[in-house]
Amino acid sequence: MFTDWAEALEAESLPLDPATAQQLAVAARVTARSSHDKDDLGLLLDVLGLPADPDALTALLPLVPETGDAPTMTTTPATEAIDVPVIPLTFSNPVQELQDWATAHPAAAVRNRANRITADLAELTERRDTEAAQREAEEKVTRAKAELERAQEELRTVKAGTRTTAAAPAGARAGSGSGRTREELAAIRSWARENGHQVADLGMVPKRVLEAYDAAHQDSARKAG
Repeated sequence: MFTDWAEALEAESLPLDPATAQQLAVAARVTARSSHDKDDLGLLLDVLGLPADPDALTALLPLVPETGDAPTMTTTPATEAIDVPVIPLTFSNPVQELQDWATAHPAAAVRNRANRITADLAELTERRDTEAAQREAEEKVTRAKAELERAQEELRTVKAGTRTTAAAPAGARAGSGSGRTREELAAIRSWARENGHQVADLGMVPKRVLEAYDAAHQDSARKAG
């Protein structure tokens, strides 16, 4: 019997939805932490209508305080195969425990807040994953641009080398710095020997010989004119 009408009205406003598996698991863990031993745990689970089968007790025993009974271990020959169900052990996570507590809370306002927190966490997780994927894509684009710039630079270098090679004609001027073709230099050497100048068969023609050749031919051109 409620003595406070506000409490009575609040109790009547609580939904009578059946507890979810998550809520039952939270209640079982809280019960285990409040138990004295294995037998006490089994009685409390049975009274509260929570699963009290051997598998559930085995999973909850690590949560019983140290004064409780430790799980019994039996030695079995190694040659005998045993089909034992694998029961995941629960690890302490204060944030998750708080979220579980709020999800299973009898007050609707607390449960609603827990739902909002769950939705916010899901949104943050999605945003984190999206931003990580975006950063990875941007890094790939940056690397691709750098590779493209290197390839374009190599192409420009190759094209520049091709143009330089193609610019030199077959009868290119000799690298003597005189600006004359090989045929002109051969004619100059022949003229120089005929006129008492000493010149080598290869290499540069002395400047004095070139000037003498030009002067002689200019004189010949004037006389011919």
